[in-house]
Parts: sequence; structure tokens; C-alpha cells
Amino acid sequence: MKTNQENKKELDKKLAINNVENPHFPYRVLLYYCFTPIENPEKFKEEHHLFCIKLGLLGRIIVADEGLNGTVCGTPEACQKYMDALESDVRFKDIDFKIDASETNTFSKINVRLKKEIVHAGIPHIKPYHGTGTHLSSQEFKNLKDMEDVVILDVRSDYEHNLGHFKNAITLDMENFRDFPEKIKELEKYKDKKVLTYCTGGIKCEKASALLLKEGFKDVYQLHGGIIKYGKEVGGEDFEGKCYVFDERVAVDVNEVNPTLVSTCYVCKERSDYMVNCANPTCNRHTTICKPCLEKMDGACSDECKNHPEKRQYEPEGKGMYKKNLNGYNPYIGWNVDKIIDKNEKVKK
Repeated sequence: MKTNQENKKELDKKLAINNVENPHFPYRVLLYYCFTPIENPEKFKEEHHLFCIKLGLLGRIIVADEGLNGTVCGTPEACQKYMDALESDVRFKDIDFKIDASETNTFSKINVRLKKEIVHAGIPHIKPYHGTGTHLSSQEFKNLKDMEDVVILDVRSDYEHNLGHFKNAITLDMENFRDFPEKIKELEKYKDKKVLTYCTGGIKCEKASALLLKEGFKDVYQLHGGIIKYGKEVGGEDFEGKCYVFDERVAVDVNEVNPTLVSTCYVCKERSDYMVNCANPTCNRHTTICKPCLEKMDGACSDECKNHPEKRQYEPEGKGMYKKNLNGYNPYIGWNVDKIIDKNEKVKK
């Protein structure tokens, strides 16, 4: 028999999946992760890939022996079945889904990949399920962030921070999260302070806070559920700018209380929160750029990139994202699915 708490969690989840932001939007986006030991991650990856195909979900999922990390998009019904399946697995009983609504499917394919870490930090020996910073609810984070003995640490990449960040947050100016272990020495002067870490959905903070503790920081905290959950639960107060997301939406609003614009156009330096990837594939810079400069530069971030022989065709009505050549890929079948199915059939026999 389910406890009252379990029943409430199930009801809250069903209400969320059907009423996120705009009930007329036909798709739901699930952002989630769970650090938990997975035996035989290769087998799990193949089975999970097929399960997503069966549900018609699209997105990006990373599997490792330390857990699962993904963003998927599909119908409310498909997303509900996906959440039910994961939460019924004892390994993922503590998984926390961030649910959003979308007018369109935010992905064009389903990718399930096997890697050494579910978030690339170059520290596979750091296992968050062995200990992390103290998890703070959105309200707790809001209450603590302005105290004198607190430092707010953004553990995301520089282009994410430049698009939007918490007021008074510091950044380590990282091109990628894998730079964090090396950059941590820049935080020595904050060892006697309360360090409040945050990121998009919470996963980077798991690794970052665990490493900070290992390096001798005593008072380490992390925003549970990240910026996305903070926006939904307390209105995103004091988050300046937009939040970068890793799907075709690119950037989302999270602050309904005191929104402001902080990012500037890479070309003319005027205020802009429109973010694209440079049309030159050898550059592919994540950058904010205003619409006039974007049209003038034909989707590129500089004259050099604009005149590059491999420059991609920019579509004025697009979002400045460029899909990879799918090579006959069917998003409802997936890569090498015949090989996967054949392998599974042999196992059954």
C-alpha cells in the first residue's frame, strides 16, 4: 500500500504533466538526472533506447555506471509513462523531473549514449551518491543568497553565464564544465564562506559540490533542481537574463518577479538575449547577437566566419541552430536499431 507521501507525489506529478504553464501546448519537456550505480550500463542503454522509441520520445540521454542524465520531449501521455517507468525502478526512486510545456517538439531525434560520466567533468572517481553539498530548496536558496557570509557560485560554462545568472553570482569563466576541477583553485579565498552552487537543472552542482568538499571546503550548498525549478517555484527572483537550455528552445525566461536583460550582442555590443550558434561550423560559437547584426552577418559571428567557405546557410526564421546530417536517421526508429533488436532477439533465444 502506498503511503500518503507517495500518493501526494504521484498526484502532484500528474497535475504537473497536464498543467505545465500552458495546457494547450501539446508537448512536454522532461529534464532529469539521477546519480545511482548501474550495473551493465551497456545493456541498460540499449534497453532504454528501445523503450524511448516505443514511447515516441525524442531527446538526449546519457548513461554511465554512475547514473542517468537526460532531456526528452513527447506527448503528456508518453512523458507520464516514461516517468512512471523510471520511478518504479528502485535505482531511480529519488529521481526529480523538471517538467515544461512546449508548442513544438524540442528535439529532432533520440540519442542514448554510453559515457564515463553522466555530466562530463573529467572526474569519474567523484561519485555524488557518496556525498555532496547540502541541497537547498528554491525558497531556502532565495533566503540564503543575499547573506553577507555567502558566495553564489555559477558552475556553468561562460556562454551560459553571460546569457543569464543570479545577481551577484561569481563565475570561473569556463568554456566547458570539464574545466571546473582545474579552476577550483581560484576559489581558495572563499573557503571560509558558505558556497551556494547553482546550474541549469542541478546535475553539475552534484559533481561540483562533491569536489569542493573533497578539496576542503566546509560549508557547501547546491540549488536543488537548478535554475529551472527555482523559476517555477519562487518566480525566478533575482535571476538576471535568460536561462540557456540544451534543446531547440535555446533560451527560456525564468524570472517573473524582477526580470532584466544582461547579455549583449557579440558584434555591436547592444543589449540582446537572442542566442545562436555561429553559422561557420569550424567556429560554432554559442553567442548572443541582435537581429540586425544577425541578418547583416548572415548568421555568422564575425566577418571571417561570414566569408568562411564552409559556412552553413542561415535561415532568418530559424533559431540559429544547425541540425547534423541525419544520414537517413528515423527519429522513431533510432540509430542502429536493427542491430540492437537483433542482439536482443539473440539474447532471448
